[in-house]
This record gives sequence, C-alpha cells and structure tokens, in this order.
Amino acid sequence: MNFVIYDLILLFLFVVFISFFLYLKRDNLKKEGLLFIYRTSWGIKLIDRIGKKYQKTLKVLSYFSILLGYALMLGMIYLFGKMVWLYAFTDIASTIKVPPIMPLIPYIDKFVPFLPPFYFTYWILILAVIAIAHEFSHGIFAAYNKVKIKTTGFGFFPFFLPVFLAAFVELDEKKMTKKSKFSQMAILSAGTFANVLTAIFFFGVLWIFFSLAFVPAGVVFDGYSYSPVNISAISMVNGITLPVPSYANIMKAANETGLNKIITKSNESYLITKSSLESQNDNFGYIIAYDDAPAINSRLDGIILKVNGQKVTSVETFRKELAKYSPGENITLETKGNATAEKEITLGKNPDNESLPFLGIGFVDRSSGSTTAKLIMTLGSFRKTNVYYEPKNEVSLFIYDLLWWLILISLSVALVNMLPMGIFDGGRFFYLTILALTKSEKTSKKAFTYVSYFLFFLILVIMFFWIKTLF
Repeated sequence: MNFVIYDLILLFLFVVFISFFLYLKRDNLKKEGLLFIYRTSWGIKLIDRIGKKYQKTLKVLSYFSILLGYALMLGMIYLFGKMVWLYAFTDIASTIKVPPIMPLIPYIDKFVPFLPPFYFTYWILILAVIAIAHEFSHGIFAAYNKVKIKTTGFGFFPFFLPVFLAAFVELDEKKMTKKSKFSQMAILSAGTFANVLTAIFFFGVLWIFFSLAFVPAGVVFDGYSYSPVNISAISMVNGITLPVPSYANIMKAANETGLNKIITKSNESYLITKSSLESQNDNFGYIIAYDDAPAINSRLDGIILKVNGQKVTSVETFRKELAKYSPGENITLETKGNATAEKEITLGKNPDNESLPFLGIGFVDRSSGSTTAKLIMTLGSFRKTNVYYEPKNEVSLFIYDLLWWLILISLSVALVNMLPMGIFDGGRFFYLTILALTKSEKTSKKAFTYVSYFLFFLILVIMFFWIKTLF
C-alpha cells in the first residue's frame, strides 16, 4: 500500500483524537484572537529546574542568543527586500507560480513541484520538535531571569480542522516588562536561538545518516558543452549563406523552434536556439552557442548510470571510462530520467585534441560561484558535486526527506520570527533596541508601528505582483 494512504489515515485519526480531546477539555478552552487556547502546566517544573540549575551557562548563552537575534533580523530584512525586488522587477512570480505567502501545510509539495514530499507525518513530528524547542527555550531563559511562567499549552485555528496547532509558553508580562532590556531581549531571542541549534544538530544527524544510507550510483551533468563564437566568423546558418555576418542576419536565418546550425568560415559547426540568440543580443560581437557534439544531437538527458555496462559513480570515474574509447566509436549509455533507458551514441573528436573522444556535456565548477552558492556547496559537502545518490531502501529516503524538512523549517521559523513586525518576537526585540538607543518610549513605539506597517505594505506589494500574474 502507498505510504500516502497510511499518512491520510494517520491524519484522520489525529483530527478525531484532537477533536475528542478538546471536547473533553472544553472547560479549559478559551477563544483569544484567532486562536482557541488550551492552557495547562505541562513542563513548567522542568523548565524552572533547568533555568535555575544552569545559570552560568544561560548567562553566557544570553549574549549568543541576542547576537544571533540581530544577525537573523538583518538577514531576514535582506531576504525580504530581495524578495520584494524579485517580485517587482523580475518574472519570478510567473515562473514559480506559487503564492509568496503560503501556510506550511501537509502536502505543500503538491503546490510547489520542486519540493520533496511533505507528508502529514513529517508535519506533526517537525511541529512538535520545533515548537517544543522554541517555546521551552523562551521558558528556560525566562526562568533564568526570574520571570514567572504562568502556563504552557497549545492553540488551534477554529476555521481549520483542529490539526493546525500552535504551542506557547505564557509568561508573567508584568514581571517581564520590569526586567532589564538585556534580559527581555535574551528571552525574546531564545526561541529562534533554539531553532538554529535544532537545525545545526539535525544537520549533523543528516550528514551521518546520508553517509550510511545512500550510495553513489551515477553522474549528473549540468548541460551541453558550449563555446563563444565570433559573429564576424559565421558564414552560414541552417544552410543559408549570410551576405554579411551580423547579428541581425543570423536572427533572420534562425528558425523559431528547434536547434539552428551555425557554420563558421573555418568550417566549425555550432548549435543554438532562437530564444538563446534573442537573450544574448549582440554580446560585444560574440554569441554563446552549443558545440555541435554527440550529446546534444542525440538529445542526451537524465542521469548517466553506466558506460557500456560499467557503472560510473563520479565525474572522475566517468571521464576515465570515456577515455577508454576513441573518436568514432559507438558507446551505450544507460541513463535514468522518468525511467531507465539506454542510448547509443557515436563519440566525436575533442576540439582541443582530436585524438581524444568527445561527448559534449558540461560540469559546472561551483567553487567559483557567488557567496550564497559557496555556502550551499559547503553545507552540502557530504554529497559530491554532480554525483547521483540512491538510497539503500525506501525508508532511507523517507528519513532523509524528514531531516531535510526539519532543518529547512527550523531555519525558516528562526528567520521569520525575527522579522521586526508586531506579531513576531522580532517586533518587540526591535522596539527594545530602539528604546535602548533613544531612551524614549514614544519614539520607540512610533518606530515599531511604522516599521510594522511598512513591512505589511511590502507584503501587500509582493501579493499584488503575484496576483497580477494570474490574469
């Protein structure tokens, strides 16, 4: 039976259980804002014990927590600004076709195809880990700073099924406001601090688990090989001789669909699409075109698993295997896309050394990319570049996706929660920062209000540009 069936059964049973539980506990259920709140005293003794026992450690961690809070706030402001710019000045909204603001719900991957599966099982486990770590951390730092914890509990949105839960630790706000700004900021940033630590911990778990549960099984190429072509050296396009080698004449001779064949005066041939030509314009007298190579001519795609029956598990082993053959020889490549297939290809001559075979696929050197690309590469260094890995069994893939989502959501919650808006911890954190700088409650409240409304306005701007793509 497909796991989705079990997952949906679990979802149904969970909704029934929560509904029955809330009905039995309805006397303790209160409506507050958009949420129904269920208060309890679960975990308060444990929180108090930790907060009082590890005071020296928590004092040191308070500094780290606040510094991380500022780093996350600045990072989120940058990402938010980048998002506004992308939606306002690029076609990302029409490309992604996903609402920029979307609740994290089970099966969100059905709306965002490039994401791995996100089952209800994932959702409830991740919610428990993130919410407990986040709220207990608030509570522990509050206990350390001698702020009373009144209750713990959870809430749910009444206009959804009672599966959309939120956890909380309710503090004594009167005592909280009487504490120093440093103490308050340490308590406010403690939740995001815990989320980041959670992400780091499970990243380590993911690293170890991946090395044990996955094996290299193929090579992933980034595209077909290409070269710069001097426009003045082009003599023919699609068999049509150019009267004058110019960008305009190349465009006239190019077909709207398919690959266009370009021949130079030195009888070198290249391939290019019309859309690629249009995007390049004149490009300082050069155009970038695909090499007229076996890979692109045979429409090679997917993951390369074997060369003439020999497994290739890295770019190095693939190159060594290919080097065994000569130009003009036929080879059979086993590939994996939607299904496993075999493709027979005749090797060409390497443009740099005609005695060597040439397939015509490219591998991007990501070590020379942007700072973000380098960071992503570093974080994913447990996976070799351009290597396809297979799980040893289905359970391995299930656990890997769970850990991947847990890390992603932990970091996302940490970032979003430090956005300087009233509904997030970052809002009050920002207010206390301005208060510490100006010593004026009036100025701090105005700054807090203006920034919250401005960010809300930017959210509307993003939604406007997304909605515009629907018409």
